[in-house]
Amino acid sequence: MNINSTLISGCQALNDIGYLLQDKQRALLVTDKNIGAIPAVRAFIEQARRSAGRLDIVDNVPPEPSQHDVARILASLDIRGIDMVIGIGGGSVLDVAKLLSVLCGEDAPALDALLAGEKPPSRVASMLIPTTAGTGSEATPNAILAIPEKETKVGIISPVMLPDYVVLAPELTLSMPAHIASSTGIDALCHLIECFTATVANPVSDNYALIGLKKLFTSLEIAVADPDNLGARLDMLWASYYGGAAIAHAGTHLVHAMSYPLGGKYHIPHGVANAILLTPCMRFVRPAAVKKFARAYDLLPAADPALSEEDKSHALVDFFAALVKRLQLPASLDELGIGADHLPYLVAAALDVRRLMKNVPAPVGANDVRDIYLALFPARNHN
Repeated sequence: MNINSTLISGCQALNDIGYLLQDKQRALLVTDKNIGAIPAVRAFIEQARRSAGRLDIVDNVPPEPSQHDVARILASLDIRGIDMVIGIGGGSVLDVAKLLSVLCGEDAPALDALLAGEKPPSRVASMLIPTTAGTGSEATPNAILAIPEKETKVGIISPVMLPDYVVLAPELTLSMPAHIASSTGIDALCHLIECFTATVANPVSDNYALIGLKKLFTSLEIAVADPDNLGARLDMLWASYYGGAAIAHAGTHLVHAMSYPLGGKYHIPHGVANAILLTPCMRFVRPAAVKKFARAYDLLPAADPALSEEDKSHALVDFFAALVKRLQLPASLDELGIGADHLPYLVAAALDVRRLMKNVPAPVGANDVRDIYLALFPARNHN
């Protein structure tokens, strides 16, 4: 899959890109109210108003949007004549922007048809500007929507949704509180390590994953502890982008398959769900991915080159556990009010995410999934 997006990155990268809109008759900017209040975003909106013939704004994209949210946005818009969609925000905003770029196009399928698997033939021009460093949505062909009726999420996937322009501006991530920087950073880590170890991994996705992991290992905790460090923030945006690019060429697997039900039914933020699952899932796949775990371990700033590959693979899993703890993210489902009585639903729902389960590098069945979930409850709840 070719990623042909033009990348613009660096501090104040938003300041002088209005020329990219000068030939557009009508642009649609998609964001949420919190992001729209950031001074740099307000300044960009004014620049866009001066550059495009007309600028419409949708600023009510919710976290974890459903197909109903997208249908509501569409119903509120006259999409005739929109020839560019700009998304500024976290993964939810960018996913909705990608869908709208398709739905505003000529001969666009209906949203229900996209959900049923029909592939879009085209889209209008698009620009994606992430304000969190985790989802990598700006580099993936995926748009994830919650399906409340089924208490899960689905992915609409097409390379057509990859944008024309990606802007990585670290000052836009400064408004993230520490817990958001932590959870979105772990989401990026999951993308990178899962794609690196997936059954569909290949030299292209491996290259993206290794570059992204190196940046993330050296920058995540600095970005959380020193939120004004623009260098670390930019490195995290790049780590997130490389994670998305790895997804575009390979795919995630066990962590994401098992986190989908946690988001779909219990509305646990995606990065938090991934943080809870990271260590037990990686402990499960480790025996089938020793060499790759060892290569990833070697990228750690404090890696010990004298260790054997086997020991490095164990040390990487230990690092993941310690990292989640240092970032003060939840490590059990009990902390989030979910009891072990929910296990049957969780197991069935995770196994139903077949698109990701087929990427797991080790055979995985219902008992394996149950045991991983079971590790997320205190011993007193084990049956």
